[in-house]
Amino acid sequence: MSNPPSSPARPAPRKATQPNATTAGVDESADRPTDAATKDTGGVIAVTRALQVLEAFALGESSLSLAELSRRCSLHKTTVLRLARTLAQSGFMVQREDGDWRLGPAAGWLGARYQAGFDVQNVLEPALRELTLATGESAAFYVREGNVRTCLVRVEGPQALRHHARMGEGLPLDKGSPGRVILAFSGEPGKAYEEIRKKGYHWSIGEREQGVATVSAPVFGMHWRLMGSVCISGPASRLPAEKLEALAHTVVAAATQLSYALAGSSAAPAHAPVRATQWHP
Repeated sequence: MSNPPSSPARPAPRKATQPNATTAGVDESADRPTDAATKDTGGVIAVTRALQVLEAFALGESSLSLAELSRRCSLHKTTVLRLARTLAQSGFMVQREDGDWRLGPAAGWLGARYQAGFDVQNVLEPALRELTLATGESAAFYVREGNVRTCLVRVEGPQALRHHARMGEGLPLDKGSPGRVILAFSGEPGKAYEEIRKKGYHWSIGEREQGVATVSAPVFGMHWRLMGSVCISGPASRLPAEKLEALAHTVVAAATQLSYALAGSSAAPAHAPVRATQWHP
């Protein structure tokens, strides 16, 4: 059996030039970081502050007042207003008629392009829909972002009673089967993670959220680089341990097929050693 195809060698990126105070649009003298770890990023402090403003919006919040943005970002109102107006020029923020601010269409387009890196429409969503039909439960694909995991795409199951997960919400890696699978195949040491690597899947009941059961398996890309984990979830009352064990093989099969699809290969799965790695977009 053939392994997923190797990606072509990419030329090394050219070294970015360091912006000065004029290009950054701020006076750096008062806010330049002094520690070695952040010394090189002092010229882009305006970018950091702009990202703070965008990240101030929580899930489910349609808009925020200038005062609230200022409070959450720990920045003066005039600074936040200047940043918001600049972001609005590129469509990343929009000011409503009542004066409050909301995220603009460019922010959504940026998220869509992020998802496109995983071929969501052509690969992930169809695979999750098939898994949902095969198991009767909701299916999701999780990726690692630093020390948390986020749901990149989700397909709801047909059951009236089901578990709901918010896409994009940061969740712990060490609680719940999707995160533990990501840790295990990122090389996390310990007997529990060795067991997950040996089985190739992991299930949990009520580990992160009471009454919720999940079973997950790893998904890889080219060169067996870990991309994330695929899981099904539902109420523990419908998914006891023996049912999760029975469904684990279906989840593993779906994860394997998804791995080959993301690697651009239609070849049948082959057993190959997995090198410890960390997901990277």
